[in-house]
Amino acid sequence: MNFLSADDVEAVKWFRKAAEQGNAEAQLGLGVMYANGRGVPQNEVLAHRWWNLAGAQGHTIARKNMELIANYMTKEQIADAQRMAREWQVKHSGQGEE
Repeated sequence: MNFLSADDVEAVKWFRKAAEQGNAEAQLGLGVMYANGRGVPQNEVLAHRWWNLAGAQGHTIARKNMELIANYMTKEQIADAQRMAREWQVKHSGQGEE
């Protein structure tokens, strides 16, 4: 079921801002929103992507969520999510370094 409440849409906006800056908690939260279709259309690939990024920073809940959702995904979907995570990491590597 997809819940597109104004509060959820606003939450996604803020989760995304922080997630794009590399905040693992926000990446976890954004993954939850995508997994449950809260504030965004449900999308397991994007949920996996955000949890993958948070998990790469050592976030154990994100790693567990990623493993759980992978059970409901095709190999192609998992590969897409992993590719998106790698592309995000390349795009954001070196951010803030000087």
